[in-house]
Amino acid sequence: MMASQKGTFAGVLLCLVVSMTVALEVSIPQQSYEFARGDNITIPCSFKPKNPINNLVVISWLAEADKPGEPEVSVLTSYSTGDLDISDRYEGRASLEQDIAKGVANLKLSSIGLQDNRLFECRVAIPKDDKGQLADTTRLVVLVAPSVPVCKVDGKAEYFQNISLTCQSEEGSPLPTYKWQGYDVRNMPRAPAPRTTDKDGVLSLFNLTMESSGYYVCTSTNKIRSAKCNLTLSVMPPSMALGSTAGIIGGVVVGVLVLLIILIYCCCCRKKKDKAEEYAMGVPEGEEFHDDKPVVNGEVRQTRSKEGDDEDHPPKIVDRRDQYKERSEKDYDDRRSDYDDRRDYDDRRERHDDRRDQDDRYSDRRDRYDRDRVYDERSDGGRYSDRYDEPYDDRDRPPSVPANKPTKPLLL
Repeated sequence: MMASQKGTFAGVLLCLVVSMTVALEVSIPQQSYEFARGDNITIPCSFKPKNPINNLVVISWLAEADKPGEPEVSVLTSYSTGDLDISDRYEGRASLEQDIAKGVANLKLSSIGLQDNRLFECRVAIPKDDKGQLADTTRLVVLVAPSVPVCKVDGKAEYFQNISLTCQSEEGSPLPTYKWQGYDVRNMPRAPAPRTTDKDGVLSLFNLTMESSGYYVCTSTNKIRSAKCNLTLSVMPPSMALGSTAGIIGGVVVGVLVLLIILIYCCCCRKKKDKAEEYAMGVPEGEEFHDDKPVVNGEVRQTRSKEGDDEDHPPKIVDRRDQYKERSEKDYDDRRSDYDDRRDYDDRRERHDDRRDQDDRYSDRRDRYDRDRVYDERSDGGRYSDRYDEPYDDRDRPPSVPANKPTKPLLL
């Protein structure tokens, strides 16, 4: 009984081995391949058919879909008859290196990029040989150095606030890892605070203080190389931020007020200039004034200027030019009166000056007479001291008679 069971089990194993050797087997040596972006690559694929000679062998390469749930993307299809069909997406970049007798079906891609970073499948179809492993897959990893990351601050860098420092590279394959390092104001590395977290390029800082200020460097790294970015963090008190905001608002308000003052001043100057021109030039021809209200071509711009006006007592129409003429004549008379008053004053002043000159001449003559009289009293014994009381003048003195002149005889 035991011998018969052992014989049956050995027969089953022999059948399985025979069936595996005669079934189709497709294989790719590695589960993933890594190449740098821009390289020309070859993904190997081998197959073992049940029969060494087959009339038709179909080799297909497929790529993973762009989005989950979508069908796979065809790369190329080759027939043992010599036909080769390449999809439009890979036209000019894909080719097949095949040898059906040796079971070689290698895929060749040129100038690979990030769009090729996906799963690829090698599939072989042989009529009447559809048992075994008909396909195998591998992942193509396109290595791309991380681009220079972008560092920025999310939040307000003020005392007792929480902020985040972010670091992100737009490119990088495999996906880069990020590491933050802080430096103090003396550019010395420092250990992060107890509550600080650094995950996926986000450095979270809590309860900021003055010691949180400093220099921060982020490093983005993958298999190819690394790249860095940095920023300077300055933590300020909240009052400083409020003061700067208030200063900006105050400056804007002052600027608006100055502009309004300038506009009002210009309007006032313009209004005064218009009034001066109107006063100097009068009113244009055809324009009249009704109780200081303008009337153009006999039509009053305002119905009535006083409550007592009615149809029986029409408003008085006055020509502004006559008013201007009367005002001008009155001003001329006033100026002329002032001129006459000044002229009378000048005449009186001249008469007063003439009288003073006469008094001065009289005083000079009197002084001269007094001096001559004193001289005569000394020389002639005062002959004329009793005869002349008027001011001294040679023309008023009587001629003197010579001592030797005979006297005129008396007529009897």
